[in-house]
Amino acid sequence: MNLKKKLETLAQLQDIDHLINGMKNTQKSLNDELGDIAQAVDVVREEVSAMENRLTQLEKEKAALEENHAAELSNISRSETNMKEIKTNKEFQAVGREISAARKQVSELEDQVLQKISQIEELSGEVTARKVSLEELVKNSAQRTSEKQAEIDKVQLDIDSDITRRDVLTKEVPASLLKRYTTLRDQRRGQALAIARDGYCLGCNMHLPPQLYNNLFKYEELLACPHCQRMLVLKQQQS
Repeated sequence: MNLKKKLETLAQLQDIDHLINGMKNTQKSLNDELGDIAQAVDVVREEVSAMENRLTQLEKEKAALEENHAAELSNISRSETNMKEIKTNKEFQAVGREISAARKQVSELEDQVLQKISQIEELSGEVTARKVSLEELVKNSAQRTSEKQAEIDKVQLDIDSDITRRDVLTKEVPASLLKRYTTLRDQRRGQALAIARDGYCLGCNMHLPPQLYNNLFKYEELLACPHCQRMLVLKQQQS
């Protein structure tokens, strides 16, 4: 294989590598979108879970209030029974004050229970509505996930196809030249070759020494840009 053919093969290889990199970036973006879809569902699930936990806590608080309410009613009933056996006016008044305080406490507990019931009903409605939203989101997310995955799979097929083409080309390039190409590609952000045109390296847009540029027309040796070190491929302006 002459030098011109080697450079043309390397140029094709670089074009394929650019395509593969572009498709991998596309694939990454699609995978990020998949992650965003899943995260959106997780956020709503966490919201529903937090609301359900709050609902459970309200139920416990309501039960505790009802327990206290029952205890106070029991105390009142017991005190009222005991009043029948009281002999002195002083004791009667003391128990009366206890019953009065207990009835006040019962009233306050009833208000608090009603408040908890109201909070529970309101939050239960919110949980129900949020669960409906979650079900719709899960359904829509499943559809979107399926579509994104199909896109990812299609891109992967194209990547695999280009990798096969790349493997064929790499077998045509001498190992030492391929190694140089790979090294430069890693060092120069994926661009190991640069077009030389009208006396300039289009890789770094620097002016090439006249003698070096003239030697490119001879295809006697592999020449590199003295500024960016990329291998030069001569391409004249199309007329």
